[in-house]
Amino acid sequence: MTRTGGKGGKGRGKGEELMVPRAEFRSYYGRPVIKAPAWAARDIAGYFFLGGLAGAGSVLAAGAHLTGRTTTARAMKVSSLAAISLSTAALINDLGRPGRFPYMLRVLKPTSPMSVGSWLLSAYGPAAGAAALCAVTGRMPRAGAAATAAAALLGPAVATYTAVLAADTAVPAWHGAHRELPYLFAASATAAAAGMALVVAPARESGPARCAAALATLADLGATKATERRLGMVAETYREGKAGRLLRCARGLIGAGAATAALAGGKSRPAAVAGGLALLAGSACTRLGVFAAGIASAEDPVYTVVPQREAKARREAAEAGETKGAAGA
Repeated sequence: MTRTGGKGGKGRGKGEELMVPRAEFRSYYGRPVIKAPAWAARDIAGYFFLGGLAGAGSVLAAGAHLTGRTTTARAMKVSSLAAISLSTAALINDLGRPGRFPYMLRVLKPTSPMSVGSWLLSAYGPAAGAAALCAVTGRMPRAGAAATAAAALLGPAVATYTAVLAADTAVPAWHGAHRELPYLFAASATAAAAGMALVVAPARESGPARCAAALATLADLGATKATERRLGMVAETYREGKAGRLLRCARGLIGAGAATAALAGGKSRPAAVAGGLALLAGSACTRLGVFAAGIASAEDPVYTVVPQREAKARREAAEAGETKGAAGA
């Protein structure tokens, strides 16, 4: 029930005022409907970011290896090895005890993203290490080329499986975007790898990195918009609060980094480095923003209760339609 106007009958016709108070969504005893992940932002968001940098970096390293950009290839192989080492260290630190990581390798469970991811890291790490070692020492070029190819083949999975890991939880901001989140992580990883290539590679070899940065900017924007459309009201967690600030910074930094790198045109080394650092910072902000959005959606009952009610209403409507169709037949 509504009435028009404001207090004292003034402002009639300017809008409608609700006669009942706005609904408040509460859970029993004020506790969250679901339990928020007990993950530390520094460890897990860092694990997400560094894994993406390593995986996408191996793809760029393989491309540089094939096209004769030896300096870029060597630098990116070393970068990927360092990134995956730090990523694994962050994961182990969050697990609490180092022994828990090899414990996850007892069996391979295809239905568990954590199990698949553990085995993926175990296969990718040695390949990235062998590729970097051969590139730095100059020995065993054939073995180095094989390791480079193996790391490049596993790289896309390493860069994106963390999105599947997050989406496999009950966290509304992650689970609701299970289709779009891997694309967002892939775009973020590409931006990070392109940024690293711009920082460590000579300007004359930066052409592929500049193209990758431009593509990553467009893909990041498209994936973010698609994620927000999919989530509906839960997308507020991506626009507001800490997550909103981080994701706005991410878009600005990635766009500025790609533009700076493009304008440098392979001629200005300082501009390329500045653009690369902006891309790296933007990618890190994306991972931190997605992490913060997930935690915010888990802690606020409104983002859990309302989507559940909407899903139930859709199911009931579909069942009613099927029943009506069967009765008509």
